[in-house]
Amino acid sequence: FDLTIEISDAISRIGYNLSLFDGATIARLATHFETLLAGIVANPDARLADLPLLTTEERQQILHDWNATRREYPRDRCVHQLIEEQAARTPDAVAVLYGDTQLTYAQLNRRANQLANHLRSLGVGANAQGDTLVGVCLDRSLDLVVSLLAVLKAGAAYVPLDPTYPEERLAYMLDDAGVAAVITQRQHAATLPQVAPVVCLDADWTTIALQPEMSPGSQVAPNDLAYAIYTSGSTGRPKGVMIPHRALTNFLCAMQEQPGFSAANTLIAVTTVAFDIAGLELYLPLISGGSLLLLSREAAADGAQLREALGRFPAPVMQATPATWRLLLESGWTGNPALRAFCGGEALPRDLANLVSERVAELWNLYGPTETTIWSTAGQIAQGERPVALGQPIANTQLYILDRSGQPAPIGVWGELHIGGDGLARGYRNRPELTAEKFVPDPFSSEPGARLYKTGDLVRYRGDGSIEFQGRIDYQVKIRGFRIELGEIEHALSAHPSISEAAVIVHTDEAGDQRLVAFVVENPEPRTENLNLESDGSRFLVLGSSLREFLAQRLPAYMIPSAFVALPALPRTPNGKLDRKALAADTTPVLDQSQAYVAPTTPEEEMLAEIWCGILRREQIGIHDNFFALGGHSLLATQLIARVQSAFQVELNLSTIFEAPTIAEMAYIIEDRLLEKLAALSDDEVQQLMAAALTPAARPNL
Repeated sequence: FDLTIEISDAISRIGYNLSLFDGATIARLATHFETLLAGIVANPDARLADLPLLTTEERQQILHDWNATRREYPRDRCVHQLIEEQAARTPDAVAVLYGDTQLTYAQLNRRANQLANHLRSLGVGANAQGDTLVGVCLDRSLDLVVSLLAVLKAGAAYVPLDPTYPEERLAYMLDDAGVAAVITQRQHAATLPQVAPVVCLDADWTTIALQPEMSPGSQVAPNDLAYAIYTSGSTGRPKGVMIPHRALTNFLCAMQEQPGFSAANTLIAVTTVAFDIAGLELYLPLISGGSLLLLSREAAADGAQLREALGRFPAPVMQATPATWRLLLESGWTGNPALRAFCGGEALPRDLANLVSERVAELWNLYGPTETTIWSTAGQIAQGERPVALGQPIANTQLYILDRSGQPAPIGVWGELHIGGDGLARGYRNRPELTAEKFVPDPFSSEPGARLYKTGDLVRYRGDGSIEFQGRIDYQVKIRGFRIELGEIEHALSAHPSISEAAVIVHTDEAGDQRLVAFVVENPEPRTENLNLESDGSRFLVLGSSLREFLAQRLPAYMIPSAFVALPALPRTPNGKLDRKALAADTTPVLDQSQAYVAPTTPEEEMLAEIWCGILRREQIGIHDNFFALGGHSLLATQLIARVQSAFQVELNLSTIFEAPTIAEMAYIIEDRLLEKLAALSDDEVQQLMAAALTPAARPNL
């Protein structure tokens, strides 16, 4: 037996398996058992769940000593005010860099003030009726940083909008947020619904530049909203998490202290603004007097460009997900002894932690849900064998691991992590029921109105107070740093007229790469024509691109499954619930599917095949093989589009890979774009191009 307890009148003995338990663990179990027995004697009518396990000393340690995180910070100051103060101290220091352009602190502050005054002239700003929200839908650029600061200076809160999101999703977010204005560029304005006044920076800056360069001086309180960021929602719609200024200020000041950031550092920003961890990248350097290097979406997804960026500065800092750190390693990066590396967004595997930590000055593991303002724990990681711990709570943050009855779980016992403190969001926009469900009263605080956020993460304390992560208690997942509710994908699939049921799971391959796999049941009486599903000779029915194209109109790229499998019916447990374990066991055959090889026949197809093989790490790819069926995902898709644009000198959107997921289809689009470019050339330019193409050096690229 692994664990036995013998009790007699005179003595008790515990026997245990030495490969499973150590002496300290058994000693704690014995103490907990003794405490439980004493509680039974003292309260024989109490429910078992209400009886104590922890001794007085353990309760003090878990609830108070390990949560002694109180620190002073400027509670009355907002982030844009801290940046204004820094601009006054170091006006000529470089604040933001993007490509070949840059802004000093003084220039950044002046431009943000002008845009803030322009927004105020449109009626945007703090008002007695409640928070004012402004949508920001911009490509990564200097203007993005200017715009976010301008919204805050105007007395409003911003809603970050990723321009690559489907129009339907952007429309929902703007409507749900009830924005008072939208800041964008002409190329995106046409795809945004006209729900509020639109400020096109590239078209309107001449007018904006006439505004005063002084701050509008809006009265913003620390409890007012700084931003509302939308995350995946289990009900089929994204939900807006409302973050107040005080929470953001506390977080940034805590990060400034530990892991630490100074004016000597340059932070290399790689994260989309629609992902909440971008808040650290954008603001931490600017409140500290350091520099922010903002990389383009394409550069952030390219290992070679990341390598180059990490070598440009004497004291670089980079925050990235495990997927991006692994991408960097796979590109041949050998390390940077001056780099301080931050990793978060999903669980950090031990093998990756060891590989990164030996190549950098410091490696920090960061953890936290959007609802508690970016990161709630931080811990420096060294070489080792044990699973990477989540670290310790940051300043003014409390962590509680509670069992199903809401009682503190002893050391070594799994429970749901609850987070309290100054970092908590106000709640979900327009979702009072969900807010009440997830943000609950804090029974361990004496502060009136104190709350805890129920994370849904299953964790346990180690003996040293660090926290070990096991998984989720629901169907939320993290893939390449993105938080995904599987229910939202299932809801979107079920909206297809030919689908009656859908289920989505995460499949992890032998290399540790995670992929979304969708299982669907075809509607016997479809509302429109059916999907024309093709049998592969087994009990699986492999779908074509129709579902992927359908989802691409509704979901971000990172939420679209890599594989689709049609089943006669979804497996059920004896009590009628969906059997996800049975689905997980059925994914291997479909993930191994590939088309019969068809070789490239045109120069465009040959060049595309070479690019695809490099990105997907395959020796051979046929022109009808599907990018996603071969293991492609949103991060690789970004790399693919960047390399294709560079090779052919044509403009492509990320959505192109969903519209044309095979080499043959993509080659057709590229040929069409090249013909458009050719048609726009003058006769002289055509002659020059033809002459250049006939030279021996140019022939390999034809």
